[in-house]
Amino acid sequence: MREKYVDTLAKLYDYATTVYSKNQYTQWYDTKEGGYTYNTFKAKCDGLSKKLTQYGVGAGDKVAILSQSMPNWSVAFFSIVPFGRIAIPILPDSSENEVTNILKHSESKVVFVSQKLAGKISQECREKMTLIIEIETFEVIHADEEQFTCDGRTSVPTPDDIAAIIYTSGTTGSAKGVVLSHRNLSSNVITCYHACKRTEKDRWLSVLPMAHTLEMTLSMLYPMYCGATVYYLPKPPVASLLLKALPIVKPTTMLTVPLIIEKVYKGSVLPTIKKSRTLTWMNEHMHGLMCRIIGMKLKKTFGGRISFYGIGGAKLDPEVEKFLLKAKFPYAIGYGLTETSPLLGYAMHGWRAVGSFGYPVYNVQLKLHNVNPETGEGEIVAKGPNVMLGYYKDPVRTKSVFTEDGWFRTSDIAVIDEKGRYFIKGRNNNMILGPSGENIYPEEIENVINNVEGVSESIVVQRDGRLVALVQPAENFIQWDKEGEDKLYETLDNWKAKVLKITNKNVSKASQVSSVEVMKEPFEKTATQKIRRFKYKDSAPTVEEEKKEN
Repeated sequence: MREKYVDTLAKLYDYATTVYSKNQYTQWYDTKEGGYTYNTFKAKCDGLSKKLTQYGVGAGDKVAILSQSMPNWSVAFFSIVPFGRIAIPILPDSSENEVTNILKHSESKVVFVSQKLAGKISQECREKMTLIIEIETFEVIHADEEQFTCDGRTSVPTPDDIAAIIYTSGTTGSAKGVVLSHRNLSSNVITCYHACKRTEKDRWLSVLPMAHTLEMTLSMLYPMYCGATVYYLPKPPVASLLLKALPIVKPTTMLTVPLIIEKVYKGSVLPTIKKSRTLTWMNEHMHGLMCRIIGMKLKKTFGGRISFYGIGGAKLDPEVEKFLLKAKFPYAIGYGLTETSPLLGYAMHGWRAVGSFGYPVYNVQLKLHNVNPETGEGEIVAKGPNVMLGYYKDPVRTKSVFTEDGWFRTSDIAVIDEKGRYFIKGRNNNMILGPSGENIYPEEIENVINNVEGVSESIVVQRDGRLVALVQPAENFIQWDKEGEDKLYETLDNWKAKVLKITNKNVSKASQVSSVEVMKEPFEKTATQKIRRFKYKDSAPTVEEEKKEN
């Protein structure tokens, strides 16, 4: 009944706020102040919608949200979408220039903005806005009083009406507005339910930006479908804050990117093993049992009730996944893109295999396109009600990402094993053509590099026909300010030689790296913590470059 009824976000809103009216929907992790029951949530959203109507903002108008995650983010979203307006979520780490471009390109009339990010709205954009609303208090901080006409007519959206336009630059540079309909998003909510059934008793801890489709769909819309509660952090999820919040919230459900669990593994699990003679011995002679013991401690660290730890947005380090499997930690792998609302494939429980995202999700078709008969590699293409309408104001780009028979091209190159599970080799855009015509996937080389002692992150790029590894050392691994200059460069040279030797010993002949360059500053990343590769293809601010300048 629920599944057949919810075909728009307006119906999801009506269903949840009626059936679950007394349940707590959102709150801060350490206080109920500032949170909402489903009933008070509806009252607040309806009231805000009336304010928009008073200023002539009606169905089809664009309303932006520029804020870090908080309970009021979902209030802003549902004061827009159920009434026929179109939401424009903007990632909080967007630059002022990116914010300006998005507001202009989307033709947004209103923006909900947090106090912290208000400075990113340029004076030019501010003057063109009908309303600017502070999201913490919902007070109007700018209004074009000439627009106070009370004629902002709302409408009941249909499944094919636009619900949101989400701008993403991904890792390739050029920003694009992904147009998602009510059908796209509501169908993916139902897909989530079929993948992992959650109930009113479940507790989410939100750690990713709500403007990203992964968090928006799986940690805002899906909990609403179930009548569950979502808890929020007042600041980005650094380790100290997470360790404080987890035992208070005791979440059953979390959605994260690989970087978070990879940092836990490299920053806590590995040092714990090395410091203990018992665990070191067990690691060599009783590895499986040791992983189980640490896995039980890890569950307690996450509050003791975690039953679904979803990982998506990028590929998980194989070494970390091997540990999670042996530790019997309740992780699941999700695969998808903003353009697919986002979920396309998933692996849980017995379906999991290191490096695989498993199988297509409910009501979605996947297959490989243009398969290489020698390697079995092909591009993943998808069909389903979750696939976007297109890119906003960009018919040429829209056409380029669909096959002639209507399948969406993901640009991800994969193989399928004998059990039908998908294994991604790398991005089509990232693939490097070797000197003898071999397909080289830098992600596979990076998986090797990232498990060398002292490496935090890396990317492999091609320069002048050679493979170059850009490597960022782990925190405190290099004593940048404590060693003399000569000693520092000697340490770096020795470490680079070690990285190069281990890497080339563990990759194919075609994937041999010719040199290693050390990055002193962190890589620039997307919202899901994927490195913006296009920034580093030609040159990078490495320690080597700094040495040359000095």
